Amino acid sequence: MSYRKYLKFLPLFVVLMLGLAACGGSTEPAAPPEEAAPAEEAAPAEEAAPAEEEAAPAEEAAPAEEAEEEMAAECEDTIILGAAVSETGKYAREGKDTRQGYNTWLDWVNNEYGGIKVGDKCYNVEIVYYDDEGDPDTAANLVERLITEDEVDYLLGPYSSGLTMATSAIAEKYGVIMVEGNGASESIFERGFQNIFAVLTPAGNYTQSALKAVSDQGAKSVVIAYEDTAFPSAVGAGAEKWADEYGLEILAVETYPKDVADVSAIMTKFRDLDPDVFVGGGHFNDALLFVRAAEELGFSPDAMIITVGPSNPEFVAEVGDSANYIIGPTQWEASMSWEDEYFGTAAEFAERYEEMWGEPPTYQAAESTATALALQLAIEAAGTTEMDAVRQALYDLDVVTFYGPINFDETGKNVGKPMGAIQIQDGEILVVAPEEAAVSDLQYPMPPWDER
Repeated sequence: MSYRKYLKFLPLFVVLMLGLAACGGSTEPAAPPEEAAPAEEAAPAEEAAPAEEEAAPAEEAAPAEEAEEEMAAECEDTIILGAAVSETGKYAREGKDTRQGYNTWLDWVNNEYGGIKVGDKCYNVEIVYYDDEGDPDTAANLVERLITEDEVDYLLGPYSSGLTMATSAIAEKYGVIMVEGNGASESIFERGFQNIFAVLTPAGNYTQSALKAVSDQGAKSVVIAYEDTAFPSAVGAGAEKWADEYGLEILAVETYPKDVADVSAIMTKFRDLDPDVFVGGGHFNDALLFVRAAEELGFSPDAMIITVGPSNPEFVAEVGDSANYIIGPTQWEASMSWEDEYFGTAAEFAERYEEMWGEPPTYQAAESTATALALQLAIEAAGTTEMDAVRQALYDLDVVTFYGPINFDETGKNVGKPMGAIQIQDGEILVVAPEEAAVSDLQYPMPPWDER
């Protein structure tokens, strides 16, 4: 299913519907006007606007309507962005975070910032979304549709390295800029492309801070498992590199296929090797499999470092107390010290996000907001919407944001931002590395499952 989500018209829609409800004398609901968007194009309420806006009384909604009218009168032009992001499929959970991150920026840039400033003009922004279903071929076809049929001005990236690999090739084919925050594999940036820019730290550095921290605590050996796809493979290769760097003996490395449903064979082998540290490279569902299998099999290394899952509050909700002591790489946390003039501090961004969506932001959500912000800043720095000028402005961008430093190298990677590590302690996600960003000490070693 495909749909367009134009959040900037929602406050006016809320006011209109409230007014109809107040004026109608019949007990029958009024039929929607003929020109209203069809149901399949309507944005889900969860993503389209914060719940408190939908429930707001008419007298509170009116100022929003006035603000929209004033903005529309001032900004007569529109920049249209396009994004193929998973709503269904394997990456539906992470896709939701990605869309909500983009839409947090969209709400801010239209309704608070007053549109993208280009010379003496300002531009409203719209985002056209399609559901890529977590499939690379589908994602590539949808991005081509965004470019050739919807005629979007620029692209925002999907979730996952595999989908970013596929979609960025289409963007390169048509010479359209794609800025992304959820494809970290180095292989994305090794093709000589000129139109892909990523605000996140590359995947090869995901485990650096965590492995250094456990090495400093006395860890001597490690086992590594990762999914045989682009992002996890880059994480795994990076883990091997950093293990060597910090003097950890690598006892075994195992890979597994995409969409694996059972990792017990790998975890049994690892248990028998008795390593100090386990590293798991995958996505959210893989993190759940690793922890549940380790507990069921009595595999109790001194540390478990797992990508994607542990930094997401839903991970704690899924596995409960078993989440404690698990370490995870993180691109961003609300406790970090970064700040900017747009969203304020990391904590202030988190507060804004939770107020809008009713849940705290994952780092995937934060980096998605930062993705759109980076594109905005480049357009404003270029002083034009012309593609070549905006591309050069992205290469020249060197800025600190609520998400961290953004400074792209010649391949489009962000070389300015360090990677952090969190540990779940008593159900809380706390930054434990690097030292300058830590808010808690690392708890090491992890106690055996049967001694908790």
